[in-house]
Formats: sequence, C-alpha cells, structure tokens
Amino acid sequence: MSGERFRGIYSIPVTPFTASGEADHDALARVVEFTIAAGAHGLVTPVNVSEFYTLNDDERRGVVETTVSVCAGRVPVVAGVTGPSTAQARVFAEHAGRVGADAVIAMPPYIRRATGPEVTEYFRVIAEAAGVPVFVQNAEGPAGTPMSAAQLLALAREVDAVSWVKEETLASSQRISEVLGDDSGVIDGVMGGKGARYLLDEYPRGLCGTMPGCEFTDLHAALWRALEAGDRERAHALHRVLLPLVSMEDQYGGAAFCKEVLRRRGVIDSVVVREPASPRLDAVAAALLDELLATALDAVAALGEPVVRR
Repeated sequence: MSGERFRGIYSIPVTPFTASGEADHDALARVVEFTIAAGAHGLVTPVNVSEFYTLNDDERRGVVETTVSVCAGRVPVVAGVTGPSTAQARVFAEHAGRVGADAVIAMPPYIRRATGPEVTEYFRVIAEAAGVPVFVQNAEGPAGTPMSAAQLLALAREVDAVSWVKEETLASSQRISEVLGDDSGVIDGVMGGKGARYLLDEYPRGLCGTMPGCEFTDLHAALWRALEAGDRERAHALHRVLLPLVSMEDQYGGAAFCKEVLRRRGVIDSVVVREPASPRLDAVAAALLDELLATALDAVAALGEPVVRR
C-alpha cells in the first residue's frame, strides 16, 4: 500500500459550542461543509484543535457521528480516539469503526506517559477495536509523547494496522526522512502537522499530506496543489501568504484562533472555547487578523485559486 490511500490536506474541524457552552452540532455541520468546499481531501476529528480533552464521552462520539454523517463519504474521516488509558481508547476506537470512520488517530495516553510495552499494547487494542487503519500522532508535550523514528517503526512492526504517522515533534522534518527512509515497508505514509508551516521542507521528504486546522483549508489546498504540480515558485508564493496567519495561530492558541477565523469567514457565530486559559484576541490582534486574512484571501484568489467567501 502507498501513501495514495490517505493523501493531501486532512483538515481538522473545530468543535463549535453555543454561547452557553454546549456542543453545537448544527454549527459543526457547517464547519464540515465549509472544510469540504474549501478543498480538504479528508477530515480529522476530534483531536487537539477540536478540544477533544474538554468533551465528555457522549460528546466525543457525537462529533464523530455528525462528521461522518455530514461528510457522507465525500472524503475520508479520521476519528480521534486518544484516551488517558487503553480501556478508554478502546471504547472510542470501537465506536469510530462501527459508525464508519475510515481510519483512527491517537496519541499515546496523555495524562501519565506510558512505558514502551504499554504504548504497544495501547495501539494494539485500538487497532483491534477499530478495525481500520491507525495513525500514530507523534507530538510534543504537554499531551504528546514524542517517539523516535526507531520507536515508530518498531510499533508499526508490532501492530500491522499502525502504518500511518502524523509527525509534529520538534524535529519533524528530519524524523519524516528517517521514518520514510526505512525500506521495510511497515509505514505506508507520514503526514505533517503544525499548521503546515513547514510543508515546504516536509514535502520533498516524501510525506503524503498534512493535518492542519480547518480555518485556512482553501489556502492549504492551494499550496498542496502547487507542490503536487511541481511548481515550486507558486508554492513559495502561497506559503508566503499563509505563513503570517499560521504564525499568528501558534501565538494565540489553536482552537480559539481557529474559531475567530471561522467567525470572520461566516461559518460559525460563537467563538466559545472550553480550553482553560485559552488566549483571546485583543483589539490590536483582532485588527491584524482582519488585515492578514483579507490580504491572504485576495492574494490567493489573484493567483486563480478558489477561495471560499461567505
């Protein structure tokens, strides 16, 4: 199997909440429709940008069900099944496979870090419960458990379904090369993360896609198309447009920033987040975001790329 099965921009929808803080599935449906219309090749939820750790178990299952239902097979859905224990991850994995997710993704247990054998057993249970391909999310703390290329490859050898990686550790580009440089064939593909800010460095190393937040899906998709076409000049131009926005996302916190952008783009009304101590945009930052977003959408449209305007 090659990286063609899961390839391209696999965007992460936020989990919208009402003004009173309840999960808003009507708004989630709009986010899913926006993300697909903007050119996503796949959807990934609920994960970090989706505030999965703030959702109760029923809400997590509901997010997957709504996403799979609204998506209706138009693009693959990768369901987040990370749990603080193997038993909890098993429940989410079984549900994801049962309701039609095309794959699942998980970090190792995220409250107390597991030992090597415990991580292997954790992913073995996830794979058996889900019955679909498994992505390992290789991320830094506080929730992540960074794994070396050797550890990722050993895990893939131990658990057949674990053949995909989302790589977003500090040395992501080099680790992608290390993992994909292995000739055993146990890894089918590696995707990047971090808002695709390093995509120009990662793409030549052979990655099969990237998993950013959904608010700039049309910009990410345009960049991906340029890379796939081998048009480095166009890719560099699009990356220069995107980089100030994803840099700002990094500074102001994933979910809160994503929701501010989606509100400005007419997708959601409420920017409520549950994540504690989440940064908020002050007047200076809000004005900068408005300027950067308008400039980016106009610049991408001027290059003849489709952008979603509402």
